[in-house]
Formats: sequence, structure tokens, C-alpha cells
Amino acid sequence: MTLKASNIDKSIAFYTAALAPLGYVPKAHHEPTIGFGVDDGTAHSDFYVSPIEPGRTVVPTHIAFLAPSKQAVEEFHAAALAAGGTDNGKPGPRAYHDGYWAAFVLDPDGNNIEAVVNWAGYQVPQSR
Repeated sequence: MTLKASNIDKSIAFYTAALAPLGYVPKAHHEPTIGFGVDDGTAHSDFYVSPIEPGRTVVPTHIAFLAPSKQAVEEFHAAALAAGGTDNGKPGPRAYHDGYWAAFVLDPDGNNIEAVVNWAGYQVPQSR
């Protein structure tokens, strides 16, 4: 997944700080594009930040990252705010399903970035 950024340096700094509590680090360096992934000793990245092409505009989107714990969700939220993000939902339970605990932050381009723990209660709706 690649997210386009209007200010690549600002976005890389934001994601480096915000995703650290979730175990993500900058890994793939294809400057100016940077790939982020879990610190597992490999070059594999599953989230990239890349500059938007001249003359284009960023279209905000929503991305959810799986967190290992409620504490990691809280740390993500605090780190993202400290890195210049805007609160879009404080850490806490959500009514989506039992056990859903998440926090939401808007990144420098207005993308809704979520950290969430416990998808275990999710039930796939049955077709009719």
C-alpha cells in the first residue's frame, strides 16, 4: 500500500514517530519513497509513503494498522499527536464489535490513520 504525501519529509517524520509503538520502522529506502514494516530483520515493507506528483492533490483515505495491545494503541495516539497529527478519536472501545479498541489520528494530509487491537469478535455477515 502506498500513501501519497504533499510534504514527503513531514510525512516520513510523522509516520516514523506514529508507527513506532506498533513496531513499524522505515525499511525500504527508494528515496524519496520510504517503505515501513515491522522490525523483523528483513527488507519487507508493507506500507509506503511517496510524494504526490506535481499538479495533483492528495485525496484523504483511511488506513488501519493492527496493534499488539491497548497500550500500543494509546502510545500510537500519543506519538502521532506529538508528531503533528490531529486527534480524530481518542483511544477507547468502539461499537463495531466486542473487543474493538482503537484510536484515530489525521496525518499531515488529512488521512485518517487508525491503530486497532482485537479483531477476534468480528463476525462476517451472512449473505441472504
